[in-house]
Amino acid sequence: MHEGWVLKKRRKKMQGFARRYFTLYESGVLSYAFGPEESVRDQISLGQAAISNEPSRKEIHIDSGNATFHIRCLNSSDFEGWMSALRKYISADERVRNRRSLQRANSRLESLVRANSLVMDLSSTIHDLEEAISALPPDDSKKKSGNGLKSKERHGKEVFGLFRKLLSHPLSAAGSSVPEKDDVSVADSNAHARLHAALNTLKEQHAALARAVSSISYTDAPSTSLASSLVLPPRVDEGEEAFHTESPTSASASLFRSRSKRASVSTSTSDSLWFDAPEFDGGPEEFLLESTGADDHGPDGRVIDSGDREDSNSVDTDIEEQTPKHKSAELPSDPSRITRRTQLPSLPPADEGSLFAVLKKNVGKDLANVALPVTFNEPLSLLQRAAEELEYFDLLNQAAQSINPVDRMCYVAAFAVSGYAHTRFRSGRKGFNPMLGETFEDPRMRFIAEKVSHNPVIMAYHAEGEGWELWVTSAGRTKFWGKSLEIIPLGTIHAKIGGDHYQWWKPSSFMRNLMMGTKYLEHIGAMTIENVATDDRCILEFKESGYWGAVNAVSGTIYSASGRSLASIEGKWDENIVRTLDESRFQLLWKISPFPKNYKDYYGFTSFAITLNEITPDLQRRLPPTDSRYRPDVRALEEGDLNTAEAEKQRVEEAQRERRRNGKDQQPRWFHQEGDEWVYNGGYWEQREQGWKDVGPLW
Repeated sequence: MHEGWVLKKRRKKMQGFARRYFTLYESGVLSYAFGPEESVRDQISLGQAAISNEPSRKEIHIDSGNATFHIRCLNSSDFEGWMSALRKYISADERVRNRRSLQRANSRLESLVRANSLVMDLSSTIHDLEEAISALPPDDSKKKSGNGLKSKERHGKEVFGLFRKLLSHPLSAAGSSVPEKDDVSVADSNAHARLHAALNTLKEQHAALARAVSSISYTDAPSTSLASSLVLPPRVDEGEEAFHTESPTSASASLFRSRSKRASVSTSTSDSLWFDAPEFDGGPEEFLLESTGADDHGPDGRVIDSGDREDSNSVDTDIEEQTPKHKSAELPSDPSRITRRTQLPSLPPADEGSLFAVLKKNVGKDLANVALPVTFNEPLSLLQRAAEELEYFDLLNQAAQSINPVDRMCYVAAFAVSGYAHTRFRSGRKGFNPMLGETFEDPRMRFIAEKVSHNPVIMAYHAEGEGWELWVTSAGRTKFWGKSLEIIPLGTIHAKIGGDHYQWWKPSSFMRNLMMGTKYLEHIGAMTIENVATDDRCILEFKESGYWGAVNAVSGTIYSASGRSLASIEGKWDENIVRTLDESRFQLLWKISPFPKNYKDYYGFTSFAITLNEITPDLQRRLPPTDSRYRPDVRALEEGDLNTAEAEKQRVEEAQRERRRNGKDQQPRWFHQEGDEWVYNGGYWEQREQGWKDVGPLW
């Protein structure tokens, strides 16, 4: 349908666009190569894609659900040509889907007509059967003659074939003699009982079928010829109300009702019309992106020549390296003996609502400033969610105990991967945005976090244990690509273990199936863990899930400063990570803890997440008023009070806006800025022991 040279955004950050030759086929496959005559490098199907475009920048973004292509056309003429070809495919695909939809509607309507006819036939059968039973002599009649039996036998043969067996008697067999009167009486009694039982069963089946037919409705507009067949001719049976239909239209659904007075079968008489949800055929859709004015693809927006064929499977970063200074203090008392809860106080709201309905109004925008209803939240703040990433901090303890630098790097890499495990079932809701100056602590790993900037949203946290120290500047932005939501982490993670200083950056995460299907999270890209002290590094690859490939797979290789491969690890970020020792031996570095049995009913929380908003005895009267556990909106949502949570969320946010208007914004207390990063000041745990007299609440 169309082909030509365009600029394709490379997967690596800071590497701009590369010149590639794209081809769009009539089958809906879009592929690219290094040149017209060269082999295909990659391709996606437009059959279920969301196509976004930014005319001012001549960019086209195609999200197929499994992969995303970012294309920049060389000039306006090329842009119009590609958009024309894509729209032509969308129109053709829409015509095919409309034709298939009409065929399905006609097929379903024909089935409904047949079912309606079957209900009418069953009603007639019930009527005939009642007449047959009424013609039988009473059960207690003992004056039955042979002629009477023969008459009954003849009548039984005339009854509907389904019940012929029930009316048969022994004398119908060849060569049988006329039975005695007592035997005839017993046979008549049994026949009566069996007939009445069969009649009752038939009535129940007829009522169930009539209810099922009456509840069927369609929003599809049937063809004129088929619609006319719905006006069925009434059965000319005196005393029986005929089946009828309403004229089908595209704005209302056809509803079949039936009542049989003779059969005494009651059916639904409700006038309520029930509509099926509109079907989504998975066709392509087009979105128009608003231009932000700034180039999101790098500071220089430079283009890589097509001759640069370096494989683009890793993600670099544009965050400058910083080495912060730390202050130490005594560790708090061991909280391992505290009994913690295993279940949240209340179930979540039944439905978080349509996230797609909200996001489609903000295509291509950073969603940090988009207000969402409280039903889209889970009862944790983003500071508490940051603490979830340190659930497996014992891996850092093992790294600190390791003398071998390769073993230590393996444990650090396993820890970096384990930080994603809690997201396995967390694609439906988001954490509460903290207030400026809000804090959260967790004594288990000496964790302290604080929101240090409101616009942009930046959080900083610090944790330490025996022989290790961790500090992070956490920020990010989000983009909606039509069918997927991309979460782009910004900020550096630092870990200091003995004389080694490790730092790494997170790859992008994608929330898939926003329009239909089951939403799920997928982390894709490369994570490079560098040892600043020795120049050793570990390159971890979070692989994209394919139709036939492994799901959530991660693999990595540890290299020396000279580039020599020292070890390899592999696994899944939601299961385990192992180190390959040789062809038959593996070392288990990390394994995910079992989820609670009822995790699906409680936001998909892990056992660790359930404890984060709990105020245990060791925390009572020791937390600062700024701690997330004291937020009234988070607490109300956790307890299932949705109205209070919504009201408190608005009140807390308005209080923050009021402080900002009056120039009384909360200033960071426990962290200070050094370049692009925020570094822990120290002193939190010492102040905790002395009390929080000079710290006021934020809500």
